[in-house]
Amino acid sequence: MGRMMAEALRVPQWGAWGKRATAIGLAALLAACSTVIPRSAPPVAGPAPAPRPVPQGPLPEDAARNRVALLVPLTGANAAVGRSIADAANLALADTGGKAIRLTTYDTAAGALPAAQRALAEGNRLFLGPLLADDVRAVAAAARGAGVPVVAFSNDAAVAGDGVYILGFLPAQSIDRVVRFARSKGMTRLAGLMPAGVYGRNASAMFLKAAEAAGGEVVAMRTYDRSAASLTAAAGGLPKGGYDAVMIADSGRIALQAAPLVKRNTAGARLLGTELWAADRALAASPALAGAWYASVDDGMFRQLSTRYRARYGRAPFRLASLGYDAVLLTVRIAANWKTGDRFPAGRLTDADGFAGVDGAFRFGRDGIAVRALAVSELGANGISVVSPAPASVRDGG
Repeated sequence: MGRMMAEALRVPQWGAWGKRATAIGLAALLAACSTVIPRSAPPVAGPAPAPRPVPQGPLPEDAARNRVALLVPLTGANAAVGRSIADAANLALADTGGKAIRLTTYDTAAGALPAAQRALAEGNRLFLGPLLADDVRAVAAAARGAGVPVVAFSNDAAVAGDGVYILGFLPAQSIDRVVRFARSKGMTRLAGLMPAGVYGRNASAMFLKAAEAAGGEVVAMRTYDRSAASLTAAAGGLPKGGYDAVMIADSGRIALQAAPLVKRNTAGARLLGTELWAADRALAASPALAGAWYASVDDGMFRQLSTRYRARYGRAPFRLASLGYDAVLLTVRIAANWKTGDRFPAGRLTDADGFAGVDGAFRFGRDGIAVRALAVSELGANGISVVSPAPASVRDGG
């Protein structure tokens, strides 16, 4: 994703996905109770078995299954996130009974390209991962040359296309969704606080584009470098009024710092956020953020995955674990028509009807980017509530 950022339940019956893989995999997943699990860095609670890198010897022959490589960091700085994704992927394989798939995990921490080269040498026909955009860039050419599609967990749209499909949560989509929702509530004049750097530049461009497309306008925008002094200066540099809402396009940690500064400067302006806020449920306890809106995938099914995951592994998953689970659901669904030994039928990835998983409805566009159905949530004293549910489906032009 770059370095930035169950009780009874109705499974979405959407497209061909709802008929088989979702019905099998999600039904198994949702057999547990509904305990809310923390969404950011989770504590270890008891034994925590984790997938290991493949052994140094060659993989055994397996003529009955297609080989799929899971490329994630299992050591190093991002090991905990990588393990969480890998555990969820293996849980999905167990839940679906995907007997046509042999999933092997490769550690990308020491180098994504060597891991990918080994995966290719061992006959893998599909890559799930890598996690980081730089690692996606590192493996893309080798995978493309071998005719192996890459379904990556990055949120960097720049690495998508030409055989690379991005499953991560893109900030552009959440900004567009919450801006359109704000406009539907009569908010036409918007202001923004944007971080410096690539993420901030992309967020600024999308904010301007979304406001214009929705029939509104951005009347002020300030940039900061994430230092306390810079953030204070940027918030103080916004006009004293004349706008209906302020977008804080950053993490929950920054939103907690920025919200009181914005409220001090402008009374009555609604605060808006991005999908990054979904990783921090503590935001609802901030009085300054009361009434703020942000767009993200709906969390209902993730909470149920969390319960199932914790029961199996003895710890709570990172939020990105759902990407591993959904990537395997997607693979199992398509594998129903994947003849052993053939190339992965990549054309199925862009089915117009799309798919559904733990993170709701999505489809891959021709550009390789997963277009998602997002919900708008509101922060308040009683927690987080959905004020605009995610659409039931996402189709071309929708």
